[in-house]
Amino acid sequence: MSYTYEYPKPSVTVDCVVFGLDATHTLKMMLIQRGVEPFKGEWALPGGFVRLDESLEEAAMRELREETGVEKIFLEQLYTFGAPDRDPRDRVITVAYYALINLEDHPIHAQTDADAVAWFSLDELPNVAFDHQQIIDVATQRLQGKLRYEPIGFELLPRKFTLTQLQKLYEQILGTQLDKRNFRRKILKMDLLIKLDELQTGVAHRAARLYSFDEAKYQRLKEAGFNFEL
Repeated sequence: MSYTYEYPKPSVTVDCVVFGLDATHTLKMMLIQRGVEPFKGEWALPGGFVRLDESLEEAAMRELREETGVEKIFLEQLYTFGAPDRDPRDRVITVAYYALINLEDHPIHAQTDADAVAWFSLDELPNVAFDHQQIIDVATQRLQGKLRYEPIGFELLPRKFTLTQLQKLYEQILGTQLDKRNFRRKILKMDLLIKLDELQTGVAHRAARLYSFDEAKYQRLKEAGFNFEL
């Protein structure tokens, strides 16, 4: 006996909020320029419809790769947005993800239904399509909150970085100035940074010591109950 589903079936999409840090320590966000209706020509978050044979995360990674050329990055589910009128095409529920990348490691180029892809400073974002501004606001709040209790900020930095770069990253995201001495004391006390036998190169000022983040040690400490807090 066949079974008929009596309820309407809304469509499901994924949208990706991708944060990046540029060489001037400016926090930026990746947007695409839509090449199809609705909102053709307007800026929006990378994303699209979920296929029947893929998971939500697989769909998010595929859409990022297809629309921007970015792949193999840190990606975490953010929130589900389901206002009845959020998409003029149909009843569409979207599952949002946020990602953190270093701009130098991930060149971008528009593909599929994106006419263009570009990085924008958070304080200079254009008007965006659908309810994407709401998604961006929620992602920014999540990033600011999580940065204080998990070392996700290292995803935005080069593999080798200075303490000044690390502090400026935190100041950019949190929107506040931090005391240099206090910040360095706290971060070094955690003993999660590997002090490298290398200095900056190609800088006009005095070259600073380079460090790297000890991911393996952090995971061991986390399993033992370590609390990362700045």
